[in-house]
Amino acid sequence: MTTPPLLTLGPVLFNWPAERWCDFYARIADEAPVDVVHLGEIVCSKRLPFLADQFGPAVERLEAAGKTVVLSTPILVTTERERAALAELVEAAPGPVEANDLAAVALLAGRPHLVGPYVNVYNEATLAWMAARGALSVSLNPELPAPSVGVLAAAAADLGVDVEVQVFGRMPLAISARCYHARSHGLHKDGCQFVCGNDPDGLAVATLDAQPFLAVNGTQTLSHACLDLSGALEALTAQGVRRLRLSPHAVDMVRVARGFRDVLDGRRDAAALSADLADLVAGMPLADGFYHDRAGYERVA
Repeated sequence: MTTPPLLTLGPVLFNWPAERWCDFYARIADEAPVDVVHLGEIVCSKRLPFLADQFGPAVERLEAAGKTVVLSTPILVTTERERAALAELVEAAPGPVEANDLAAVALLAGRPHLVGPYVNVYNEATLAWMAARGALSVSLNPELPAPSVGVLAAAAADLGVDVEVQVFGRMPLAISARCYHARSHGLHKDGCQFVCGNDPDGLAVATLDAQPFLAVNGTQTLSHACLDLSGALEALTAQGVRRLRLSPHAVDMVRVARGFRDVLDGRRDAAALSADLADLVAGMPLADGFYHDRAGYERVA
């Protein structure tokens, strides 16, 4: 009998007020049936001071609830201050750390760690290189189609490494040193006034002919559509994917987690969960095109 994969919750990508952030993780600790929770400000280091004092209590509460807590490193490290902060995080972290760029991969070499979806792992050779440096789990980029996921999951099993796939949330597409969110308000990055906080799920971007296209979160570019692979959970499990990631949004994430857990445990039909998710994320169409080797915004299942 195939062992059900772990249900994981990625770090909050958006600039939420500290009170909302704390309430979110308190509810996740008390009510969400997830196995692993990732914590960390991974998009913009300017946001970190507003949350720095909250990480300790959040870790304690999550661990007391039986969750495994993973500290996630920033996606893009560009300044001396950010490099020093990264080194301090890696050195001082009492538990697992997820590397989200190659600077963190280098600092974690020789130490058991996880590799996040912002580090490109597209083939077996890269996966083996990561495993040889201490990676216990590798989260694949959401644009990989099912055949590639299957090949990498099989290779990972031979290496004793877990493979993770995102199954819910806007898909991360790019990261930049510049902040489009600030520029869209006529501001510079250094004087951004934290306008990204106005968009708790990201700022919608349209094409010149007013068609929804992407979403922007500070320096990060995301898909406009919300990924939903609830219809592929059985296939992913059969492929050997050991972790399934939910990316937090400003919706009822406890309800989302319960829905995925119920499908994994055979208590709910995937189609019913998809219908529920469509109601929850109204304004964000559901998509699963990448997994089915189609355009990422398409809905196949």
